[in-house]
Amino acid sequence: MRAAAPRRRVVAAAAVATLLAAGCTTVGTDPKPGEGSAVMRGITLPSWYRSDYDSPAADRYLRGIRATGARWITLTPTWYQNRPTDSVMHTTEETASDASLRRIVRRAHALGLKVMLKPHIDLPGDQDRADIRPRDRRAWFTAYRRFITHYADLAAGTGAEQLAVGTELAGVSGDHTAWKGVIETVRDHYDGPLTYAANYDEYRAIRFWRSLDLIGIDAYWPLSDTPTQDVGRLRRAWRQIREELAAYAHDQGRRILFTEAGYVSQRGSTTAPYAWDVSTRPAPAEQAAAYRALLETFTGRRWWAGVCWWMWDDWPDSGETPARLAYTPHGKPAEEVLRAKWGASATAP
Repeated sequence: MRAAAPRRRVVAAAAVATLLAAGCTTVGTDPKPGEGSAVMRGITLPSWYRSDYDSPAADRYLRGIRATGARWITLTPTWYQNRPTDSVMHTTEETASDASLRRIVRRAHALGLKVMLKPHIDLPGDQDRADIRPRDRRAWFTAYRRFITHYADLAAGTGAEQLAVGTELAGVSGDHTAWKGVIETVRDHYDGPLTYAANYDEYRAIRFWRSLDLIGIDAYWPLSDTPTQDVGRLRRAWRQIREELAAYAHDQGRRILFTEAGYVSQRGSTTAPYAWDVSTRPAPAEQAAAYRALLETFTGRRWWAGVCWWMWDDWPDSGETPARLAYTPHGKPAEEVLRAKWGASATAP
């Protein structure tokens, strides 16, 4: 996610078998638009502190996510670099601990949820990770390879079903040779399906999609110039985007997964889905309309691999955006949209 409130950023035969089990059925083949197939029904549970995933709220959150009909969660351990030009990244107290990640993956699996691990690199405060442009790119990619293989090992060790090799790193994602090297290294550590989470205005610049199993897009396209809760209007706004994505999936021979999509429950959220602070006026109906329009636009398209919504409840005492204005659908009409569209009692795909 491009815009964020301070301290929140917002990502082989065995691989084929895992992807098929997850309902993502076209690995390295030419997807055919218009044909139905199972899709990922996911919700992101991000972390902002070392112990978040060990919080007493964690089990309640997992149960709440599953009750929507979701069958996936995305987890987002985050490392930081001090400046956009730095060549190294590091953990902080805001990085989920490895032990807490292992425990929450076990809890998720016990509830029948599949897991996508989506490690992030961020900058302090509200700086945009897309601005990362290291002075020494070779050194940065060496450090990044250590970072991502750490989580590839953790994903392999916990049985996480999917891994994102990067998120919204537009400042460095153009170096396709370096990324191919990163991906080759990750495949030596992890056998599951791989994606990269490109921002919606970044994905066409990516030249290493064919080295991955899925095209990942953080789908924060603005859909309207003015606030609206008109589902038909929002579906019409998606139409051209949908056709462009269908053609792109066909050209690349990969299905497209919305690695993130979401809307705050604020008036105007459909005008700037990437923003945490569109207004201070609650608009749960606009959020719900946006959820409905996205699902009605893309569900049933064979080239579409599903969505991981951003995001479920915030952690207690985080001191961040009030729930009534935040991205979470929990307790709002958007949650009822998910239950209706996903079927809360549906079995896993």
